[in-house]
Amino acid sequence: MKKRFGIDIDGTVTCPSALIPFINEGFGLNITLADVKEYDLTKVVNVPEEKFSKWFIEKEPIIYEASPLAEGAEKILPIWQKKHELFFISARGSHLLENTKEWFKKKGLSYDHIELIGSHDKVSTAKLHGVDIFLEDKHDNAVMIHEECDIPVLLFNTPYNQDPIPKGVVRVNNWHEANHWVKNWLE
Repeated sequence: MKKRFGIDIDGTVTCPSALIPFINEGFGLNITLADVKEYDLTKVVNVPEEKFSKWFIEKEPIIYEASPLAEGAEKILPIWQKKHELFFISARGSHLLENTKEWFKKKGLSYDHIELIGSHDKVSTAKLHGVDIFLEDKHDNAVMIHEECDIPVLLFNTPYNQDPIPKGVVRVNNWHEANHWVKNWLE
């Protein structure tokens, strides 16, 4: 039976460390993904929020164009695309839609829908599109989507999302684990 997958882009489809080289260059740092213990990057960069925000807005299109795929995504997503609907729901601003579509094209990824909502609150968008499962890297998003939509959420394990999770939010370390979990869920 065909299912509709809600899938985050940054840190889920893209490698969670995609931002790190840009942060290091932009702020004269030498951090790794392991140093990022919170989703709020101003904590690790140690600059005022306004300064980081200005830098990020300026660099955002360049970062997204250069973002590598998360390991395994290039194999798993095309398999899912053949049998299900893939709705990519991202906190990116809508002004980045063409940039995002171009990235998908360059990476050879297909989609049924891309929605850039400009906010981390993905619950209403997940409900609007009636997704059956969600894949995410941001802890509070994963928990809210699961609790408010009553669907399973796969949380891609990173150093910045280590808070406890409720039953119904499942930690996966990579796309192969996600695929294995999805296969069992579908049976």
